[in-house]
Formats: sequence, C-alpha cells, structure tokens
Amino acid sequence: MMIRFAILPFLLALNFSMCTKHPSPVTSSEPATSSPAAAGETAGGSPAPGVAGAAPSPKITRYPGTEITPTDFEAQMKQLKDAGITVISLQDLLAWKRGEKNIPPRCAVISFDDGWKSQYDVAWPIMKKFGYPFTMFIYTEGVRGGSLGGGEAITWEQLADMRDNGIDIEAHTATHQDLREGHNIMLAAPGGKRTRTKLTGPAYEQWVHNEVVGCKELLEQRLGIKVNCFAVPFGNYNEHVKELARNAGYEAMFTVYGQPITFTSPLDSLGRYAIEANKPKVFVDAVKMIGTSSGGAAAVAEVGAADLSTQPADGDTVRTALPLIKANLSRVGGIEPGSVQMRVSGLGVVPVSYDPKTGIVSYQVTQKLRGTSCTVIVSAKAEGKKVEAHWTFGIEAAAAAAPVSAAARSTPTPKK
Repeated sequence: MMIRFAILPFLLALNFSMCTKHPSPVTSSEPATSSPAAAGETAGGSPAPGVAGAAPSPKITRYPGTEITPTDFEAQMKQLKDAGITVISLQDLLAWKRGEKNIPPRCAVISFDDGWKSQYDVAWPIMKKFGYPFTMFIYTEGVRGGSLGGGEAITWEQLADMRDNGIDIEAHTATHQDLREGHNIMLAAPGGKRTRTKLTGPAYEQWVHNEVVGCKELLEQRLGIKVNCFAVPFGNYNEHVKELARNAGYEAMFTVYGQPITFTSPLDSLGRYAIEANKPKVFVDAVKMIGTSSGGAAAVAEVGAADLSTQPADGDTVRTALPLIKANLSRVGGIEPGSVQMRVSGLGVVPVSYDPKTGIVSYQVTQKLRGTSCTVIVSAKAEGKKVEAHWTFGIEAAAAAAPVSAAARSTPTPKK
C-alpha cells in the first residue's frame, strides 16, 4: 500500500496517497501524485475541454521508495499522539486564520491527495482508530468512471460515504497536471492516443478553467458540498492560477512545499510536508517543527521572487539538472548573515554561500535534481523578523534524464 501525506507545522500538514502507484498523465518528479488507474481497463467519463475521447489506463508501475505500509502509517499516526500533537481539521485551521476560533499551539492537519480506494479501505479505518479528522483532495477525472479513474480509484459512492461521516472533501484539479500556460500537458485524442502538448491563448484558458473551476463545480454538484480549498498539483502555479482560484471562491490554496504555518501565512500558498517512505527525515523534521512551535510563533513576511532577482527566475526553464541557484537579498535590508537559509525541493536544506556586502546568496547544485521542476525557498531574519521567498523553475526533460558526468559530480560545495 502507498501512503503520501503532508504536514503543516506549527500546523502539520500531512499528505498521503495510500496505494500502489501508476504513471501520472504528465511526467513528474513526484511519482506519489500519479493517476489511480488500473492496468488493462478502459477509462470512462467525460473528457475535459480540449480532451477528445478516452484512453486505456496505463500499466501499473511500482515505486517501492514511495510506498508506505499500513503498519508504518499507523505507527506514524501513533507518533503524533505520543508527541502530544493534536490533529485538527482543515476547516478549524481556516476558522483560526479568520480569527473565529482558537486551536492548540501544537497541532497538525492531515490530508490525502488524488483519490485512491485504499484511502477509503485502509487509511480511513486507521484514522478512525485515532479519532483524527482529515481532508481528501480529489482530482475529478481520477475518480472511478473518469478518464483517469481505473480499478484503484475511489468511487463517488465512497466519497459520499466519507462526506456523510464528516470527512472534508476538497479540490485537486480535474486531471492533475502543471497549471501554468505553455507547460507540457497530456491530452487524450480519439482512439486512445495521448498527445503531449503545450497550450496557449484561448485553448489554454479553456483548459485551465476546467482544471481550477470545473473540478470545484463537479465536486459540489456530485456531492452536494461546498468546496473552499484547492491543492495545487506538484506545487506548480502562478499569479494567474491564483487569480482564477480566488475568483472561483477558494479560500485557501495548498502546495507540497513544507514550511511552518503561522497566523500571518498567506492563504494562497500554504505549504504541506509530503511524507514518503524514501524520505523518512521529512516526517521526523516536521514533527520536530511542531514540537518546538507555539501559538506565539514569529510572523513570516513573504517577499516576491521578482524582488530578489532570482536565478533561475520564477517560471524559467533551464537546460541543466545541476544549476547555479542565486538570489539577491540586498533589497530586503538588515539581513542577519547567520540566519540565511536555502531549501531546494528534493534536496532539503543546502549549504549556501552568502555575501553580506552584495546581499547575494547562492548555491551550486552538486546532486542532480530529479524531475522537470524545482522549487527554492530562501529565508532569513531581517530586523528581528523572518522573511521568506519561494520560486519554481523548470528543468528540460532531456537534462533531467541525462547521466551526470564525473566532473559535475566532483563540483565543490560552496563555502559558507
């Protein structure tokens, strides 16, 4: 069984996909977010705008590194309890952000992504055992009967059962793909052929509207619920997508880039810690974060990536999986040199070089980045307050797949 979960400290956002994994409709560095389709089945359901016909479901591909057994999952849930961490609902988190209610100083929010039947059959009973509330983020074409929903997918009847028992159900797009204009997506053509393409202009606007707005409307219509939260696939989005989500009525948007959540954290970029079997340190770090957090945690001020003249720039695509990553903090002012930190998705905290005279923080990647996108989070203390910026850049598929040369592997790590 595969589990994927995310943690929000001082709120902990745990994000699980609990089942054997299958290929995603788009190649990704995160196999844990793939489509719950069964081998040998023909997908049904209505295609999204711009998608003609339905294709056979892909063959099952196992990713042992990301598979978490029910035993391990239950042990992690027990660890939260033993650590004195209270699991609260996502709606309680939002009520706290609105100033409507109080929450414990050390708490967690747990979410499951995508829509696997094992989340219903296996994960839910474990959550019941501990009395933990949780949220299901569903991409609608991945529900049984949808164009990406095969034998391992959850059904609308199972979702209705969860709804009737108080489980929060929220949106995760229609087809679980990169939402930014001009990025590669997969469309199904007549006869079952899948076409990799880049949409722009009116065709893109029609497609992304269905991904952001259409999935919300379908969940609300099929389940008779109000959907007010949106989880972004792979964390890939931009201001245009944020605007679409706000206009659609979403109160909060979530990524998979773990970071502490405080009262002042922006609602359109709330980070979750994605927990997978091959990354046990993420769970350990997240629990430690909660254990040392309190309701009086310092506010985090968001800084726009454009203000930092980042390299690579937000939304750019590079031709190497070993890029030089830089940001200029001089415009922030009052930086405490020892507080500068950089996190790189897939690598975690990296040893950066920071020049107080120029304000430049940099890191030469020495371990090949996996997948076709990378998110960077830079944080520091400025005049006693924590400031933080994050941005995402793409990596050409050929570069991501190419072997790393001996010379590249021996590149020295920058000194602090």
